[in-house]
Amino acid sequence: MNNCDVCGNATFRRKQVEEVFNIEDHLVMVEGVPARGCDRCGDATFDRQTTESIRRMVHGVNRPTRHVNMDVLAFA
Repeated sequence: MNNCDVCGNATFRRKQVEEVFNIEDHLVMVEGVPARGCDRCGDATFDRQTTESIRRMVHGVNRPTRHVNMDVLAFA
C-alpha cells in the first residue's frame, strides 16, 4: 500500500487511533490501535497483524477496561 486510498497522498506516519465496531448490535470501541495515518487527510489503515488482533479482541472474552455512553445519530 503506497498511496492513501482516500486522497492519493504518499506520505504517512504512525499514530494510535480509536475505532468503534458494531458486533451484533453491540458497539465496541478499541483504543490505542496502532495505525498508519495519512499526512494529508488523516485516514488510518491497519496492517494485517493489527486487524487480526482486533478481530480476536472484539470476538473473544476480553473484559472492557471502561464503559462510555454514546449518542447515535441517523444520517437522513
